[in-house]
Formats: sequence, structure tokens, C-alpha cells
Amino acid sequence: MSALIQREIEESYESKKKLLTLSSDIEKAGLMAAETLKAGGKLLLCGNGGSAADAQHIVAELVVRYKTKNERRGLPAISLALDSSTVTACGNDYGYEFIYSRALEAIGNEGDLLIAISTSGNSQNVINAVKKAKEKKIKTLLLLGNTGGKLKGTGDFEVLVQEKYTARIQECHILIGHIICSVIEKELFNLD
Repeated sequence: MSALIQREIEESYESKKKLLTLSSDIEKAGLMAAETLKAGGKLLLCGNGGSAADAQHIVAELVVRYKTKNERRGLPAISLALDSSTVTACGNDYGYEFIYSRALEAIGNEGDLLIAISTSGNSQNVINAVKKAKEKKIKTLLLLGNTGGKLKGTGDFEVLVQEKYTARIQECHILIGHIICSVIEKELFNLD
């Protein structure tokens, strides 16, 4: 068992260490989010499964605060997995592939930023959200994994974690999300 645990920790460490080569991209992603908020826009996030949980996690960091020591106002960020009633109604009436594009249609505005998280880049509901964002002139920041899938090259900006295993990609995505929160707190409130 200890060999399994050690292997998991080492794989996670190695995946995160590779993010150092993406420092410039992560900085640009953080600045993109910060500029959106400075200009009065909101951040809208989506993903499936663990990526949906990551989206909600990042939203909580922004609405409440990222670092305990950093007292600041809440920031406008919303998960497009609004609630189980909306998601299931849309899935039932229109199809699961439209749950995020429908929510974006309802609450997204020009000047907002869609942060779409996908480990495969092939989730149809996320692809449709990116398409809807373009229609509504909403900028898009994609956090992708592996090869980027069908979403690669479709956003205004993307950060691609080139790992094969979903767990490693998700671990890197949440770290990137945390760094984006840190950049936002620094840019908007001069908090470290």
C-alpha cells in the first residue's frame, strides 16, 4: 500500500512541477480574469464531474475569499451548474448538452468571462457553452487537459495541462484556479 501512495504523490508532484513551464500562460489567465472584474464583468465557470466541482470551488474562493488573511469584498463569479433543478429541467427539456449554453444565454453578458474547464476537451455541453459565449461576445478562458480535444484552439485563451490521467489534470487545474484567484486578489486589492 505504501508503494501505491508514494507513486500517487510522486505522479502528482511531477505533474505540478511541469506547470512551471506554463507560468506565463497561467499569469495571462489570471490577468484576463482580473481585467474582466476590473471592467465590471463577472466570471462564469463550467465543467463536468470533478471539473464542475473545481468550477464551484473557484467560485467559492472568489465570492468569499481565497486566502484567510485577505479581507476584501466578494467578487461576481457564478458556476453555470446553477442548481439541480435548473440543470435537470434543461437536461430533460433540451438535452444535457445544452445545460451550460442555456444558463450562459440567461445570465451571461458581453464583458463577462467564461472559464470552461475540461480534462478531455470533448464535453459537448462545454463546447456548446463556448459557442454560445462567442455568439454573446463573452470572452473565453479554457482550462484543458491531455491534447485539448475538440476545444483546443476555440477559446480566446487556453491553458493546456498535457497530462493523460484525469486525476493529474484535475489536480493541476485546481492549482491553476487557485493561482488565478491569487492573481485576482493581487491585481484588484494588492493582497498577497
